[in-house]
Amino acid sequence: MKSSSIDHERALKIILAPQISEKATLIAEKNNQIVFRVLPSADKTEIKAAVEYLWKSQKIEVTKVQISNIKGKEKRFGRNMGRRPNWKKAYVSVKKGQEINFSEITKGED
Repeated sequence: MKSSSIDHERALKIILAPQISEKATLIAEKNNQIVFRVLPSADKTEIKAAVEYLWKSQKIEVTKVQISNIKGKEKRFGRNMGRRPNWKKAYVSVKKGQEINFSEITKGED
């Protein structure tokens, strides 16, 4: 993957939220990966650039990005059937010894 530049607004739109679960915690401890919910239209290079841009004050280096599309489940709401939305999950590997602090995000232009 080649690194590309990205603007602040697009970076904030790509990374929606960290995915926090038991599985995500185990992956973070074992493989030094962080799991994010991302924009369904985002690709690997955009995700890498967005993570490196948002946490550039911590000098985070992304080594690998893996993407998984999660299909929404069908759920019953009373007598009506509904469907949860589809979403995209990104497994972001950071350089060994680095850790993302979620309270420190780059704020706008430097």
